[in-house]
Amino acid sequence: MTETVEQHNEKRRRLHHEADVVVVGAGVFGCAVAFAMAKQGRSVLLLERWMKEPDRIIGELLQPGGVYALEKLGLAGCLEGIDAVPVKGYDVIYHGNEVVIPYPENAGGIYTGGCTGTEKKGQRPEGRCFHHGRFIAQLRKACAAQPNITIVETEVVSTISSTHNPQILGVETRTTNPSTGEKDQDCFFGQLTIIADGYASRFRKQYHKHTPIVKSKFYALELIDCPMPAPYHGIVVLSDSAPVLLYQIGTHETRALIDIPENLPSAAAKVGGVRNHIKNVILPSLPEQVQPCFAKALEDGKIPRSMPNSYLPPTTQMEKGAVVLGDAMNMRHPLTGGGMTVVFNDVLLLSELLSPERVPKLSDTAAVQNAMKEFHWKRKGLSSIINILAMALYSLFAANDRQLKALQKGCFSYFKKGGNCIDGPVGLLAGIIRQPFVLVYHFFSVALLSTWLVITETVGGLTGLWKLPMAVWEAILILYKACVVIFPFIFSEMRS
Repeated sequence: MTETVEQHNEKRRRLHHEADVVVVGAGVFGCAVAFAMAKQGRSVLLLERWMKEPDRIIGELLQPGGVYALEKLGLAGCLEGIDAVPVKGYDVIYHGNEVVIPYPENAGGIYTGGCTGTEKKGQRPEGRCFHHGRFIAQLRKACAAQPNITIVETEVVSTISSTHNPQILGVETRTTNPSTGEKDQDCFFGQLTIIADGYASRFRKQYHKHTPIVKSKFYALELIDCPMPAPYHGIVVLSDSAPVLLYQIGTHETRALIDIPENLPSAAAKVGGVRNHIKNVILPSLPEQVQPCFAKALEDGKIPRSMPNSYLPPTTQMEKGAVVLGDAMNMRHPLTGGGMTVVFNDVLLLSELLSPERVPKLSDTAAVQNAMKEFHWKRKGLSSIINILAMALYSLFAANDRQLKALQKGCFSYFKKGGNCIDGPVGLLAGIIRQPFVLVYHFFSVALLSTWLVITETVGGLTGLWKLPMAVWEAILILYKACVVIFPFIFSEMRS
């Protein structure tokens, strides 16, 4: 019986550990890129240290632009059967005042459907929230069903370089021997090695010129059967403290993420630590209907699980034979929930640029490097928006000085105006609008509104005209602060 190409490639992967592509990490990016390349006929080895369903507090919200990309990749089915909850927009609560911000109807013209792709005109796009581990399990299941993918549970410890030229040939790993329980040295080889080992990447330092910047952590609670102020919306609670996020991740479960900046006095160990801050500062600032469930989640007496909120600007991939992608290459504050949207759109673009029609052999390192240069700049139409928006909004929402608090108030007042004042910003956040100029326009519209509010509130009326010079000076400081907030991130994206 003649052996098929798929059977031949599977044997080479299983017996000789050779493939067209070696993917390190079976997380969101790793699974998606392995699946996309396998669908194109590439032979793929997908390596993961631990194949058990992960239990993490990240990657739980997928914006509409990410749902759309997931559909295009043929992975929309991974959102089924995991008790995923629709997300229709955001609800921003500012010192007890509330504004609901729905996703815009087909803003920017790039999004045409929801999870099923069958929405009619007039219906708005939707995101999805879910338990991260359940979603990852579905992605891995989709990869396992692909005949061009072999999944191996093994710990990758280093890359393997050619002795003749500076080129990565594959990876060295440690694989558990089922008969002895010991970890044996192993090797896997590919024409291209894609490293996607997440935010705590062990390989980033070798190939990335930047290091992550961490200024705060998210502490997570899981609330059971919690009544939401706006069901099927992400809730952002703004007060005198850093922001709190609430979103439903299942029929009965709601995730609460509490942002705590570094060296926060009210969270210091000498005054009771993180739990004291959450109980005495955060709890009273939440909507009344949420407080009982929130308090109950604190009854276990434990410090909630946490994750660092990192910013890592992207960098062009120039290494021969290997690329570092996903969170190992680019991260932004998770406030806007844009990480997975960036990931799935990155995979879509990468699979197009490295398709067999454009790059017949991945061993052609010059062709791969040219594709990666193109990838780096083309992805910015979305990734730079998500990156800048996340970091700029966090600066406003975690306001810790007078000018930032004025910008925060101006931002909420801007949302209250409705119309394009919410359609534009939430369209950017959702991964629907992909025009960086729109982000700059709305950000400085918020800044100008903030200055106007300060001037009018300071002067008051004719009797307060003597205060006008002081109000104008404060307005200038607010505009300056707005520039200080956004321009470093813009420049970082442009030069990376």
